[in-house]
Amino acid sequence: MAKILVVDDEVNIRRVVREYAEFEGYEVFEAENGMQAVSMVKEDDFDLIIMDVMMPKLDGFSTCKEIKKYKTIPVIMLSARGEEYDKLFGFELGIDDYVVKPFSPKELMARVKVVLKRSAARTEDVPDRMKFEGLEIDMAGREVFVDGEKASMTPKEYDLLFFLVKNRNVALTRDKLLEDVWGYDFFGDDRTVDTHIKMLRNSLGPYRKFVVTLRGMGYKFEYYDE
Repeated sequence: MAKILVVDDEVNIRRVVREYAEFEGYEVFEAENGMQAVSMVKEDDFDLIIMDVMMPKLDGFSTCKEIKKYKTIPVIMLSARGEEYDKLFGFELGIDDYVVKPFSPKELMARVKVVLKRSAARTEDVPDRMKFEGLEIDMAGREVFVDGEKASMTPKEYDLLFFLVKNRNVALTRDKLLEDVWGYDFFGDDRTVDTHIKMLRNSLGPYRKFVVTLRGMGYKFEYYDE
């Protein structure tokens, strides 16, 4: 049974989400602000967090950044703001989905299922640590080392590298990367993927060579064991 933490200062929102989530068989916990959510995450493990953006004491984006210092937990953001900037900012922080209020509880539950499934797939049959020449990837710790030095990468860069490596030597279209890494196939375009590939390559230094461009299609992580 998946454990879900619902973070929202509106008690009615928490009540509705709890009702639908428990109906789907999930175990639900609640926090009324970001600071409480951070404390709960430190003390317990959750499979997914559904969190509002606009909250007192600590907003959702800041809460997400703080939580990621301690644990890697999928996050679905709720917000009354549907501007492109807010969505992009959220995805840059590494959130998994963004739902605009007012929302359909049934649609939210459908998104919850997708995010949980994607999260489970990320860790299937993947070693905790992988090494490609001088490039070392710590999957569990979400850290990347280039010739022994820790690389400074955004959460989305890491998610992109993780997905490329998990599908090593497999050709991946930009649409596939958008759908599986960003978790949305209705928002964004090729430039989103291309921009992050450029950032990722810069972070990988000499091992950018493993991220191969497939002209007119997409990318792949190319590495063959000797």
